[in-house]
Amino acid sequence: MEPEFVRERITRLRLQRGVSEYKMSYDLGHSRGYINNISSGKTLPSMAEFLAICDYFGITPAEFFQEEVENPLLLRQTVEQLARLKPEDLRLIQAAIERLLK
Repeated sequence: MEPEFVRERITRLRLQRGVSEYKMSYDLGHSRGYINNISSGKTLPSMAEFLAICDYFGITPAEFFQEEVENPLLLRQTVEQLARLKPEDLRLIQAAIERLLK
C-alpha cells in the first residue's frame, strides 16, 4: 500500500463528497484532526479505520484502489442501473460511449 496514494485518494473522495476534513473526522467518530493527520502524511488509518473510510464513501476496498477510476461510487451506481436495461438499450448506450471516447 503506497501511503501517498492512500492520502491522495481519501482527499479526492472527500472533496467529491463535498465534506471537510473536520466533518469526515467527526462522522467517523474521531477528533477533528484525524483526517487532516492522514491527509498531511502524519499517519495512516488502521485496517479497521480503512474499512470504515471505504464504507463512509460507499465503496469497496477494491474500488478504493482502482486508480484509473476517478469516482468509484458513481461508476458502480451507473453499472447497477445499466444492468436493469434491456439489451437493445444497452447497445445504444455502448455505441454512445464508444463515440464519446473517440
